[in-house]
Amino acid sequence: MSLNVFLELVEIKAKTASILPMLLGVCLSAYYYHSLNLMNSVLFFIAMLLFNMAVDMMDNYNDYNHAIDTVDYKKNTNIIGRENISPRLVLGLLLTFSVVAGLIGIYLVTRVGLPLLWMGIFCFAIGILYSSGPFPLSGLPVGEFASGFTMGFMITLISVFINAAPQFTWTWANIGVVFLVALPDELWISNLLLANNICDAGEDEDNHRHTIIHFIGQRNGLYSFAIKNVLAFLAIIFAVVLHLTPWTVLLTLLIIPFVIKQTRMLFAKQVKKETFPCAVKILLVGSLVQVVTYAIGLI
Repeated sequence: MSLNVFLELVEIKAKTASILPMLLGVCLSAYYYHSLNLMNSVLFFIAMLLFNMAVDMMDNYNDYNHAIDTVDYKKNTNIIGRENISPRLVLGLLLTFSVVAGLIGIYLVTRVGLPLLWMGIFCFAIGILYSSGPFPLSGLPVGEFASGFTMGFMITLISVFINAAPQFTWTWANIGVVFLVALPDELWISNLLLANNICDAGEDEDNHRHTIIHFIGQRNGLYSFAIKNVLAFLAIIFAVVLHLTPWTVLLTLLIIPFVIKQTRMLFAKQVKKETFPCAVKILLVGSLVQVVTYAIGLI
C-alpha cells in the first residue's frame, strides 16, 4: 500500500476535525484555567490521532463489507475495492492503532485520574458504533450529533481536563464553559457529515442507509447546514463577551464571507467530489482561525 493510498484510507484530510479541537482545549486550559501540561497533551495527541485513523479505516472497512451495491460502490467507489487493498490488512491496522491508542489512554488515566477513563470509554464506544454493528451511527439520523458532540466537545473537554486536572472541577459551569467555546467546532464537524449525507443521498438510499437526509430531505439539510454556520459565529461572539476567550478570537468573524461563499456553492450543487469539500474547507479554515486567534490572544 502506497503512502497516498494509506492517507486516503485513514481520511487524513479530515483529521482537522480532531486535531484542532484538541488544540482549542489546550488554549482554553492555558487562558481560562491557567494550566498547561505538555507531556499529557503530546500523549493525548498521539492516542487521539491513532484512534481517529482507526475509526476512519473501520468506516471504510465496514462500508466495503456491508455494501449492497457490489458493482459500482464496492469495486469503484470504496477505496479498499478501488485500490485492491487486502481487507485483512486494513483490519490488522485498525486493531493495532486502536490497541496502542487504548494503552496510551490508560497510562494517561494513571496521570490525571478516573474521569479520563470514563470519557475515553465513551469516545471509544462512539468511535466503534459510528460505523459498526447492525445500525451504525453514521447511517442513522443521529450521526451528525454523535460526530459533532464527540469530536468537537468531548475532545476539547478531555484536552482541558488533562491540562488543568488540578484546577478543573466537575461543575455544570465548567462544562458549560467548554461546551460554548467548543460549539463552533461541534457545529462545523457535524456539518461535515451532513454535507457528506446531502451529497450521498442517492447512494445511501441504494445501500439502505437512512441518514437524517432520508427523513428531512436535501433542501432542509442544506438549510440546517447554513443555520449551524450562523450559530457557530454567534457562539464565538458570546464566548468573547463572557471572557472565556480573548478578544482576538473575534477576528474569526473575518472569514464569514468565505463561509457564505462555500455554503452557496453547496446550495447550488450537491456533488460529492465538487461541493463536499466546501464543508471540509469551512471546518479547516474556521477551526484553524479560531485556534490561531486564540493563541495570539494568549501571547
